[in-house]
Amino acid sequence: MCRFLAYAGEPAFLDTLLIEPASSLVSQSLAAREAKTVVNGDGCGIGWYGTRPEPGIYRGTLPAWSDANLASLCHQLETPMFLAHVRSATSGEVSMANCHPFASGRHLFMHNGQIGGYDRIRRPIEAMIPDDQYARRRGNGDSEAIFLAAVGHGLASDPVAAIASTLSACLATMRASQIEAALRFTAILADGQTLHAFRWASDDRAPSLYWRELEAGIAIASEPFGDAGDTWKTVPPGSVMTTTGRDNVSIGEFAVAG
Repeated sequence: MCRFLAYAGEPAFLDTLLIEPASSLVSQSLAAREAKTVVNGDGCGIGWYGTRPEPGIYRGTLPAWSDANLASLCHQLETPMFLAHVRSATSGEVSMANCHPFASGRHLFMHNGQIGGYDRIRRPIEAMIPDDQYARRRGNGDSEAIFLAAVGHGLASDPVAAIASTLSACLATMRASQIEAALRFTAILADGQTLHAFRWASDDRAPSLYWRELEAGIAIASEPFGDAGDTWKTVPPGSVMTTTGRDNVSIGEFAVAG
């Protein structure tokens, strides 16, 4: 399983959240504490928002702990919203194209989980991606496919419903192919103003997701970082959390038909 971190709030330098804290995301890339796979060294990436509506992205196949370019960017970039991801590949080869986050227009997306039996149903899953979005497809993993399919399901107008309908279609395809493995989905979707954090699975093993109020914003992460006394809250399974920053957080039910 991968590890990730998202932030929304007052502008912050990325290294103050990704590198400097105890058990930071970069540290988790080498020694995750709550992941099935301890080492998440199959690439890394960050996406951030600046003065333009479209986000900036940096992705690479080096492990986060040894990527000097990543460290340099994190030291210089200050932003009110960003996503960061370290990868342990479960679907798709180790390549820059399969590293998260993924982008379409103003949206950023990153995922921890998998479509069970994806290799068996890759063609029908990819058929869900509309033609104008398929031209954006660069990788061969399931996470990017989910995201681009969701764009075609109305992500721009109703992101939560678009994600739910996409997962429902994936689940129906799995069942039609008699795949018994689970569909697991913990993910972050951002548009520069709002973060949506999803935690859901077709079984009872949704990947972990936590959140915490910081002095100037909200952090959402696969596992806690910082000092031992820091207070983290769990995003419940079957939920979606929506935030634009500190003092603006809501958590509601996230249901997937099927």
